[in-house]
Amino acid sequence: MRCGEKQAHLPRVANHFTGVDVRSKILSILFLLVLGVGGFDARHVVEAQTQPRLIEITAHRFAFEPSEVTLKKGEAVVLVVTSRDVSHGLRFRELNQELKIPAGGKTQLRLTPDKVGDFVGQCSVFCGSGHGGMALTLHVVN
Repeated sequence: MRCGEKQAHLPRVANHFTGVDVRSKILSILFLLVLGVGGFDARHVVEAQTQPRLIEITAHRFAFEPSEVTLKKGEAVVLVVTSRDVSHGLRFRELNQELKIPAGGKTQLRLTPDKVGDFVGQCSVFCGSGHGGMALTLHVVN
């Protein structure tokens, strides 16, 4: 342009695709995904990982089925014990845990073993002549 000439005014066209704008849009989208917007809810992923494993056990005169269960040290579990007949109990002295199962009912015991070993639980409610042999063994491994 020469001295004294007027500069032609052309309308400015906004460039919506500059490097900075693209990066900020991508970051915004990622941020929304992490927050759970857009159909993805990160809370469900965390909940799924923290749910304890359910272990179904049946108590009846004069046994627990299964009679042996293997657990991992530090893994949260819930023992769901159902009585098929009379009232029963289950006591693990070494783990300081006990529960009572009503006749025909169901009881849960939340447990996270913190030591390795074999732990024998005995029926703690007298249920008849074979009561003394009614046991459930938890094998806790690393």
